[in-house]
Amino acid sequence: MQNQIDIDSIKINFDASGLWILNIAIAIIMFGVALGISIEDFKRLFKNPKILFVGVLSQFILLPACTFLAILIIEPHPSFALGMMMIAACPGGNVSNFFSKMAGGNAALSVSLTAFATVVCIFMTPFNLQFWGSLYEPTNAILETVELNWIDLLKLVSLILGIPLFFGMLLHHYRTKMAEKIEKVLKPISMLVFIALIFIAFSQNLDIFINHIHHVIFLVVFHNIFAFILGFYTAKSFGLNKEDRKTIAMETGIQNGGLGLLLIFGFFDGLGGMALLAAFWGIWDVFSGILLATYWGRQERKVIKTV
Repeated sequence: MQNQIDIDSIKINFDASGLWILNIAIAIIMFGVALGISIEDFKRLFKNPKILFVGVLSQFILLPACTFLAILIIEPHPSFALGMMMIAACPGGNVSNFFSKMAGGNAALSVSLTAFATVVCIFMTPFNLQFWGSLYEPTNAILETVELNWIDLLKLVSLILGIPLFFGMLLHHYRTKMAEKIEKVLKPISMLVFIALIFIAFSQNLDIFINHIHHVIFLVVFHNIFAFILGFYTAKSFGLNKEDRKTIAMETGIQNGGLGLLLIFGFFDGLGGMALLAAFWGIWDVFSGILLATYWGRQERKVIKTV
């Protein structure tokens, strides 16, 4: 019991100004991604409803459900469990587009799924967190102690994801050449800024990570690898080709840890266990994504050479 109290009393050094910067960074990243998205991307998905169905099934239904089952088996600390549910409820991370391209996946599908997932998550992220969290008694006890206002949650997700998506697509539609020029500059810079923010936050909380990382390292690594496998084999079970399988795997395995952190600080007062897990996820899935994308990319090049 003492251990549980110690974990939840952990305070990640992340002040209000840092939170605003993270808010802005995520919004800018989403705007940068949206600059390369057109209405045709959505039409392409709807013309191939099977891929759309598999993407939504893997990311918004199977991952939260399987995360819930894993929690029932592992029985982690309640705030770690809720942190896992939070990560599973978030949409795919924006770097998944870059990793899909790097892995030899379907880059156009990745961008299209990111756009669709951003719209869907405005409703599905709050729903999944509330639904699965309330089914598990230890996490439900935490949810009952906070005011998880659906309207406020929808407003925040819409503000940092929905609005940048809308204006980015609007600029792409009416000023395509301008959007392409801005995207080339904005996308890599915004990604670097976001990664820098994560590592700055990490360095500011080095003592906390060193002292407590052993509590979450297994959960994060297991959860992340499981998400990659779930996405890949869900796509394979529906007969999708190799490129699409890689893309679905990336979309499922690379979750938006930055958004998770924002919601944790915004609605759970930076609850120690949740914040620790989400913060480590944000670092780990960039690392694991690079490793997996590099491995798949090398395989792809070997195949091309032998043809």
